[in-house]
Amino acid sequence: MEIIGKLRNLDAYPKINEDFYSRTLSGGVITIVSTVVMILLFLSEIRLYLYAPTETQLIVDTSRGERFHVHFDVTFPSLACSLLSVDTMDISGEQHYDIRHDITKRRLDHLGNVIESKKDGVGAPKIERPLQKHGGRLDHNEAYCGSCYGAEASDDDCCNSCEEVREAYRKKGWGLSNADLIDQCKREGYVQKVKEEEGEGCNINGFLDVNKVAGNFHFAPGKSFHGANIFLQDLVAFQTENYNITHKINKLSFGDEFPGVVNPLDGVEWTQPTTSGMYQYFIKVVPTIYTDVMGRRIHSNQFSVTEHFREGNVYPRPPPGVYFIYDFSPIKVIFTEGNTSLLHFLTNICAIVGGVFTVSGIIDAFVYHGHRAIKKKIELGKYR
Repeated sequence: MEIIGKLRNLDAYPKINEDFYSRTLSGGVITIVSTVVMILLFLSEIRLYLYAPTETQLIVDTSRGERFHVHFDVTFPSLACSLLSVDTMDISGEQHYDIRHDITKRRLDHLGNVIESKKDGVGAPKIERPLQKHGGRLDHNEAYCGSCYGAEASDDDCCNSCEEVREAYRKKGWGLSNADLIDQCKREGYVQKVKEEEGEGCNINGFLDVNKVAGNFHFAPGKSFHGANIFLQDLVAFQTENYNITHKINKLSFGDEFPGVVNPLDGVEWTQPTTSGMYQYFIKVVPTIYTDVMGRRIHSNQFSVTEHFREGNVYPRPPPGVYFIYDFSPIKVIFTEGNTSLLHFLTNICAIVGGVFTVSGIIDAFVYHGHRAIKKKIELGKYR
């Protein structure tokens, strides 16, 4: 019993009989206000705990030899898929023309609806015995070696497909102006395919794997090729040079997505005026690393952009197409999600409850004693 009595003496929270409580109107108002303030601060603390602030750090980018993916989804309502090619090049000398891997093309009608895909060469007659380089048709058990139609680099060169003939012409700097007379193109139905898609649009999406150096990628009508340090267009004879490069960028990102990233070209539309030309996007790419609360790192990029349209009626005439010219910033941005510990959160909650309770008690005591003092002075005034 003595131990229990000693424990009672250590009680820092002595209890008062309810008969001695004096409840006031001001005390009730202060209790309601302090409760509301306590709830708001409590919710704010929970939000800070669940959604910790992100710290930003800027450092010099010293990385070398890296590669990254450019993800894109672009719609051309007035360009057929058979005419649209994707090319890339950078200052290191790496060049890729008419890229097809990791890219999907969807044919669109004039209303923008996706047309059912068809097999290649629809409408083209199948030639069982293709034309050989020596002029005759392919005989039984004879290895096929197609003609390059004057574009052979040596006597042993063979062009066994329409694309190989076009590539041979590109290397020579020639334009393939009469594809319907090329046996390989006729056999593969290239000309018929282009004519069949006349008046259609195209949605092209996928990704490009490029070096982390300054360069460009572009969507060009016709098969573009490089010669004499300028881009020219290999146009088929039945096409006009007035390509309509009206386009909508549904999605464009340099690298993987991360929380809070804003891609300024997403949803951007541009309608071509009366004349054809070259539309250019000049992009400044900022390397970015995002680290979440679990320590996972996402290596990506942000970018800013400016735009410019070069009309096609000037000299020298620019090749039609949509060009994305990008360069890299020497500064890398590092985002790091903050991590508030549970003990820190509980400490703040206790501080909120205790602090609001103490402050409200001081205010209540001040109001109560002030009210009593004023009341006493009024009563003394009455007796005088």
